[in-house]
Amino acid sequence: MKTKEFDFFLPPNLIAQFPPEKRGQSRLMTLDRNSGLREHKKILDLPGILCEERFLSSCGEKPLLVFNDTKVRKARLIGKSAESGANAEFLLLDKTSDNETGILNDEFGIKNEEQTEWKTLVQRAGRRKVGSRYIFFDTDGVEIAQAEITREEGEFRFLRFDKPIDDEWLDRYGHIPLPPYIKRSDAPSDADRYQTVYANETGSAAAPTAGLHFTGEILEALAARGIERAFVTLHVGLGTFQPVRSENIEDHVMHEERFIITESNAQLIENAIAKKQKIIAVGTTSMRTLESAYNNEQLKRGWQSTSIFIYPGYKFKITDVLFTNFHTPLSTLLMLVCAFAGKDFILESYKEAVKEEYKFFSYGDAMIII
Repeated sequence: MKTKEFDFFLPPNLIAQFPPEKRGQSRLMTLDRNSGLREHKKILDLPGILCEERFLSSCGEKPLLVFNDTKVRKARLIGKSAESGANAEFLLLDKTSDNETGILNDEFGIKNEEQTEWKTLVQRAGRRKVGSRYIFFDTDGVEIAQAEITREEGEFRFLRFDKPIDDEWLDRYGHIPLPPYIKRSDAPSDADRYQTVYANETGSAAAPTAGLHFTGEILEALAARGIERAFVTLHVGLGTFQPVRSENIEDHVMHEERFIITESNAQLIENAIAKKQKIIAVGTTSMRTLESAYNNEQLKRGWQSTSIFIYPGYKFKITDVLFTNFHTPLSTLLMLVCAFAGKDFILESYKEAVKEEYKFFSYGDAMIII
């Protein structure tokens, strides 16, 4: 199957650069893959929509929503080269074991046990060589850390800091890693708006954006109508949003992401399946988690990893309904949605979304596919 089959025209003005003024005010396109019916609704209509007959089981049971409660790490750091003074932007992905490899130059005067190393992505990676040093400052221009590149691994650079760098430190000094199609610097409001209201477990480099639409009031309205919810945690990596560059999609190598399903949430989901309730994956990350963990009518518990690549031809095991945003051309996320609802139907729906001027991508509007 050719990657180019998953391309579509999108006017740049439809790429949402900001979230809606208030969370939950976005538009919602409903799609029925069996009837081909499309309807134009609002996110605020969702509690009522999910009580419609088409979302109920044959016994009248209401659906179960499955959310990804990962929390976005403020992992973007902007420093200056100690040699040239030029700016350098790093995205911290994974913390490696302290003292695993390398030491900083002696001139730092820092004991090895007080250092922290992170696997990072960096702009202009080809220029970032082992031994290059960087200085980081707070908003007042006060130096807060120094670091050195200790090793390379393909496009990744391992950055060893002169002090422990943890999530508390990043919350204070880091920036929200907005996607590259948002053509602006992060604002203080993004720390709230590029995070779901139920975010709990820190570890993602990007938000599970379908969940950004839900407010406390919407969650309460769903619960008041007897619609249950369960949570999984998948830490979203940047590979989720990378375009597929191979000519044939089958040649694309998927990145790996870590996830966990707790015993209590697994039981909730399995009980819903036993009662024939429809399982609604809120976002592609929730879907990938469910489809990865479900086997022989059970969900595997505990920490796991997945590199599952879902594209047309995939046979879904557990997910009945998908709630998701509009995705980028040539992406694995678009391929997943096409696998769920049919490529022609989805691309036609995207064309209609362009015509109706829906907003696209992370801060954009949503669709729910039955």
